[in-house]
Amino acid sequence: MEVEKLSEEKIADKAAKIIRAHGLKRTPQRLKILIYLMTHHNHPTAEMIFNDISLSDEKTGIATVYNTLNTFVDLGFVIEINNGSDGSTHYDFFAKPHFHVICTNRGKIADVEYTNFDKIESKMRQETEKQTGYITRSSHIKIYGLCPDCQKLKK
Repeated sequence: MEVEKLSEEKIADKAAKIIRAHGLKRTPQRLKILIYLMTHHNHPTAEMIFNDISLSDEKTGIATVYNTLNTFVDLGFVIEINNGSDGSTHYDFFAKPHFHVICTNRGKIADVEYTNFDKIESKMRQETEKQTGYITRSSHIKIYGLCPDCQKLKK
């Protein structure tokens, strides 16, 4: 079920279920932050989330946004994307497995869905464990390149 096609009420219900399923108390701040991530596919920074949420909710501080994001990342349903071009950390609700392509010029991040993503990721983790002895729990694939807008600017 695609998040974009759900009504606001259904998105809020789905967010509440995700929060409860991970053993967290459903606070208004956690709910707002997760709904924001579920409905904004722009790979926001914590500051972007704070700025947007604080317009309608003066009770949510920047520390709450950071702490909530860290909790969501630790639980695995939100991922961090460290952007090498500007050093910022971006966040993404990871409902559907995908990887990211990052523009090396301006740092723009785009999602790439791939039919066999789960199989490829599983093989990569198995090989990693075999070669290193690590027990892996997650992975994140990033590909770097020049976005179409920057390609036009370079010509």
